[in-house]
Amino acid sequence: MNMQSTIESRLADGIGASHIEVINESDRHNVPPGSESHFKVIIVSDEFSGMTALKRHQRVYQLLAEELRSGVHALALHTYTVQEWHEKTAAPASPPCLGGEKRD
Repeated sequence: MNMQSTIESRLADGIGASHIEVINESDRHNVPPGSESHFKVIIVSDEFSGMTALKRHQRVYQLLAEELRSGVHALALHTYTVQEWHEKTAAPASPPCLGGEKRD
């Protein structure tokens, strides 16, 4: 199973989510082709109700601890309740990478 699928599976098993998107953005960074190290995660769950953004992110990090130790370098987390997601309908676009040889 690739890392993207593993992340999706861990989140689906660990959080009662109504929407999960895991997007591999590694190709936008200074990593070898085919890398699975940088991900954008959009997760919508009423489990996040009453939680600060920090607590939401800590919950996701807890579920993905093994992946973060074994190759995932960066997670762009976008965590919403169902109501927040209905108001937004889309997560913000990721900024361009400014590291390594892609730096302007």
